[in-house]
Amino acid sequence: MKRDIESQLRSTKEQLRATKDQTKQQLRATREQTREQLRVQRARLEAQNEKLTKRTGRNLPLAIGAGLLLGLTMLASLIFLKELFMVVAGALLAFCAVELATAMRQGGRDVPRLPSVLGVVVVLPIGFFWGPDALWLASLAAIAVVTVWRLVEVLPRANRVPRDALLRDLGAGAFIQIYLGVAGGLALVLTAEDGGQWWVLAFLLLNIAVDIAAWGSGVLFGRHKMAPRISPGKTWEGFAGSMVVGVVTGVLLATQLLGQPAWIGILFGLLVGVTGTAGDLIESLIKRDLGVKDISSWLPGHGGFLDRLDSIIPSAVVTYALFLAVA
Repeated sequence: MKRDIESQLRSTKEQLRATKDQTKQQLRATREQTREQLRVQRARLEAQNEKLTKRTGRNLPLAIGAGLLLGLTMLASLIFLKELFMVVAGALLAFCAVELATAMRQGGRDVPRLPSVLGVVVVLPIGFFWGPDALWLASLAAIAVVTVWRLVEVLPRANRVPRDALLRDLGAGAFIQIYLGVAGGLALVLTAEDGGQWWVLAFLLLNIAVDIAAWGSGVLFGRHKMAPRISPGKTWEGFAGSMVVGVVTGVLLATQLLGQPAWIGILFGLLVGVTGTAGDLIESLIKRDLGVKDISSWLPGHGGFLDRLDSIIPSAVVTYALFLAVA
């Protein structure tokens, strides 16, 4: 009887051991299968992301994250305190000046970097506090300072610097002040106006909507290149989608946020849609002329700050003009 019990116990232990070993093998196999499935899914996602990156020219997840952070910072500062928006927007435009001056120097335009950046930094608060006339005068003064600075640099070796190269340098320095100081500064001039912050908020939101619509329409339906030699990723289908969304968004913003009639919203959407696209193409033309892919690489998935503000800066000009016309 005792032997039978011992035999049964041994048999039970062996069965338990076998079951345990079998369970371990099953768990090991399940774990390996899960790892393999995760590897396959990861490879598939990476391949899809790589394909999407080639088609759009950007790492989309990084681009979305960086764009959201930048956009929310600007929108929050604009809503809560005008002066805070001046600081945020001024800092962004100053970074853009650093990027553009550096890229121009790398592309063979010997632009004085320090006075170019300081000129933008000084001009922007002047426009915010004293208006458009002061902005223009300060910008002209900044252009004069940058020009004189470059001429003084050239004096010791004037005979060795070709006149055409010097004129290109001076033109590039003036362009930075006009593009970032004047055009970008008008966004701050508009913010300082009574109720102007809502117009700035509207054109920022409109730019975001137009940009997303252009990207989505281009990815889904893009077949005909708009300017293949300048910006290969832009298509007429993407432009059409951005204009449709721009008009709809413009009407909503005009009637619900700005207290303007619907036809102002239609005009608003068309203007921002056109200038936003033009701003993208202008920056692509600058990069092509300088021989660089991105102005800089500070923002993940975007390149630099100027790569994100290229459509916003010219839109500020037409928005300010529309504000003066109707408000």
